[in-house]
Amino acid sequence: MYTNSKIAKAVRIAMMCGAGAAATISTQAFSAEENGAESVERIEVTGSRIKRANIQSTSPVTTITAADIKVTGVTRVEDLLNDMPAIFADQTSGVANGATGTATVDLRNLGAIRTLTLMNGRRLPSGSPAAGGSGADVNQIPAALVERIEVLTGGASATYGSDAIAGVVNFIMKDDFEGFQFEYQKSLYQHNNDHDDMQRAVAASGFDLPESNVTDGDSNDFSIVIGGNTADGNGNVTLYATYRDIKAITQDNRDYSACAMNIDGTGQRICGGSSTLPQGRFTDFGGANDGVGFDYIVQGNDFVQRQGELYNYGPLNYFQRPDKRKTFGGFAHYEINEHVEVYTEASYMDDRSVAQIAPSGAFFVTDSLNCDNPLMSAQQFDAVCGSHGLTASDSQTVYIGRRNVEGGPRQDDLRHTSSRFVLGARGDIDDNWSYDASMNFGSVAYLQTYRNELSITNIGRALNVVKDEDGSPVCQSVLDGSDPSCVPWNVFQEGGVTQDSLDYLVRSLYSRGDTKSTQLTAFVSGDLTDAGFIIPGTTSGAGVVFGYEYRKESLNLEPDDGFTSGDGAGQGGPTAGVSGEYTVTDLFTELNLPLLEDAEFAKELGVELAYRYSDYSTEGTTDKSTDTYKAAVNWAVNDDVRFRASYQRAVRTGNIRELFAPNSIGLFNWVDPCGTNPTLSAEQCARTGVTAANYGSANLISPAGQYNSVGGGNIDLKPEKSDTISLGIILSPSFAEGLDITFDYFNIQIEDAIQAKGAAIVHNECAIDNLQSSCDLINRNPNSSALWVGQDSIVDTNANIGFIETSGIDIDASYEYSLNDMGDLRFNLVGTYLMQLDTQNTPGIATDSCEGYWDRAVCGSSSPKWRSNLRAAWITPWDATITATWRYFGEVDEFTRNSDTNSIEAGPTTLSAQSYIDLAGTWEAADHVTLRFGINNILDRNPPLVPNAPSGSGNGNTFPGAYDALGRLIHAGVTLSF
Repeated sequence: MYTNSKIAKAVRIAMMCGAGAAATISTQAFSAEENGAESVERIEVTGSRIKRANIQSTSPVTTITAADIKVTGVTRVEDLLNDMPAIFADQTSGVANGATGTATVDLRNLGAIRTLTLMNGRRLPSGSPAAGGSGADVNQIPAALVERIEVLTGGASATYGSDAIAGVVNFIMKDDFEGFQFEYQKSLYQHNNDHDDMQRAVAASGFDLPESNVTDGDSNDFSIVIGGNTADGNGNVTLYATYRDIKAITQDNRDYSACAMNIDGTGQRICGGSSTLPQGRFTDFGGANDGVGFDYIVQGNDFVQRQGELYNYGPLNYFQRPDKRKTFGGFAHYEINEHVEVYTEASYMDDRSVAQIAPSGAFFVTDSLNCDNPLMSAQQFDAVCGSHGLTASDSQTVYIGRRNVEGGPRQDDLRHTSSRFVLGARGDIDDNWSYDASMNFGSVAYLQTYRNELSITNIGRALNVVKDEDGSPVCQSVLDGSDPSCVPWNVFQEGGVTQDSLDYLVRSLYSRGDTKSTQLTAFVSGDLTDAGFIIPGTTSGAGVVFGYEYRKESLNLEPDDGFTSGDGAGQGGPTAGVSGEYTVTDLFTELNLPLLEDAEFAKELGVELAYRYSDYSTEGTTDKSTDTYKAAVNWAVNDDVRFRASYQRAVRTGNIRELFAPNSIGLFNWVDPCGTNPTLSAEQCARTGVTAANYGSANLISPAGQYNSVGGGNIDLKPEKSDTISLGIILSPSFAEGLDITFDYFNIQIEDAIQAKGAAIVHNECAIDNLQSSCDLINRNPNSSALWVGQDSIVDTNANIGFIETSGIDIDASYEYSLNDMGDLRFNLVGTYLMQLDTQNTPGIATDSCEGYWDRAVCGSSSPKWRSNLRAAWITPWDATITATWRYFGEVDEFTRNSDTNSIEAGPTTLSAQSYIDLAGTWEAADHVTLRFGINNILDRNPPLVPNAPSGSGNGNTFPGAYDALGRLIHAGVTLSF
């Protein structure tokens, strides 16, 4: 878990004291301490730019060392971060099919947009111009170069800017490397398929089961680091290159994901799926001209009554995406003299991942069928036309759901290419003042290719078939000349689809875009002791910072006509382009003032103050300037007890997507409460547009659990304001040498929070709360009252909602015990107890409390009340370290709101608590060779299963970002260093 270097020792001491680690720690500083020198070098602590002679912080900081990363065996940095109790799974680059292909960090479950991600204290650019990609992509971080990761969870907007409402994740990189290092790591998953209940459900549905023992998902990770000092010893250049290749896993390789799981009326697991069928579904959804409904599938060349058949879309879906990533770059610094040190950072990343889902099709995108269609048999004509009193010259209301199994699965090929360049200078002005000025340029290029999609326009033309002069079937568009290339799509006969018709129907979609970020930062840090700015009775004067920052952010997304028109049959509606930019100019200052030293009941007492003024260029917003500030107290009673407290006000304006994204249709996961076995009353459903005839109808229920919503930006958004309170106690009892414990209470309140309410919440506000403004946003189908067919939808654009509030307690405890000749034992417990996670979407309307809950639409992925990691390490005297980790994820209930009392209740699906045991070992086999081996989730626990798991965070009937979804992870690696 730890290295034996002086730097790692210092970091460990800092973490044990609850103070966090320094952003720039020098070995000279701690050498001086060990030699008993009276003065030590001033250092900079994450969360503040004031340099100080100790590393105590008023904000809680958790540190992950390079050794910790290697122990876990993960090659995706987000997998490591998502195991931390204060971090919730957001965009994951590898295991969620609905994700953007980037990996972002979400502190406190407040969203990646409220977590600031830094490298060496400077911003990373936005991860992707695509929807959901506003957070920085941690794929840009080469794990081999990470010296440590510092996670500050108390908010730091006054220091770093508005995005740090929930906190900061700061990646500190190795920039002073000497020698050559090569690392290789191999990992793979092994799983025993033994989920009896899901195997029963899969077998009962007639679907195939996977092998009982599977090994898959291989990952190979290579890295090279080369570094050296300049001849005069005043500088260093460190260069790196990495390559990572992750293989795909499809959902048919796990029994719990071998079908799309659902729950029947008795609470038993069953295989669900989509009613867009390979054999085709032909229905009127109750809207035939004579009021007599029909629902058929094709058998041979006839229509037969559908008996509830569903298509199992799960097996072809990727559970783990194939992903190839390469990075290279370097760090350099050179000290010209004691007043000037120039430094630079350069990095490049190219990451390509592919999402795969079931084949596209005609998802009920047409509503009319001409009765003289020559592809229909006489029996089929009579079933949909003749028996309803229609002739060959008429048309019938027919919705067709036909799966394009002949064309293969859809693939979303996503490529992100990022580059970043930093140039700066720093140094001492005199004995008391120092400065740092830098330019930080970052950009991300985005390329998307969506394959095997069908064109809605071409589907309509290929189904509108008549006879030509020779009596042969031909598209009407060929006869009238509107589309001479049209080829009829024969979905009325088994085996009737031709390759020519597929070539005509399939349309690849393309999108490209980029994000760009420019940051200019300059600040001076001073110690006012010699100037006399000192409180009587103390030996240290005030520390101050004065700084200036200019930042420009731009985003451009250019989808092709296929995306913008919504012509892709399975894309869920149009994908609109986005283009915008803004600039912000900041002035900031900090003050660290010691108040007492070596007094009775106060060995040390100090106060920290910070302020930032920001001026935004965004036109149309209600507020263009914001004020952010912080006040904190650090009180060391004695060597055993220390208290800390802070209050921070942060203000965040909308990002480019939140402000400028045009409205477009998308999908959300839900179960319409007005459909089969309705949970809302007829009166409540009528408010949302459900007719009396359709109340309780199965036509309201989407078999795939997906419904339409309209999302988009809002230029009139006003900034959101947040208040963060943090109270902590740090215990280092002298009677228990080696024991250090910290408790930190946090409370974050965000007023006028910027976000979409959620389409399901809009529906509830109309139905349950009788809020007319929400009822006006619901557009049900006038015939079927559905919200999943065609353009039927709920409007859910960005808004300033009521508030978000979260609170809880963080615990960080460590203990070190010497075994004398047998080495040392070290224990560390990090845990978070979530007391509150509330959202009020509209003032005066009921608050949604998500602590201890999950669901598809309101709370999303799991938010357990208790999460923790307990790690034990034995540092043996034989150059080997053995580590065991227990990861615990608490139980969560399904969030349900009672439609009568409006109270929150536990729904039918409870996700049980999960305990994962990891074992790992490292061995310095020779002077230049280190070997590693480990197994995560050694007991091969199955993940808790979620019916109709929401896309994006859900995949394979579970939440793979939160839980170990793929089985045991076996990893081995080697490090060669010279």
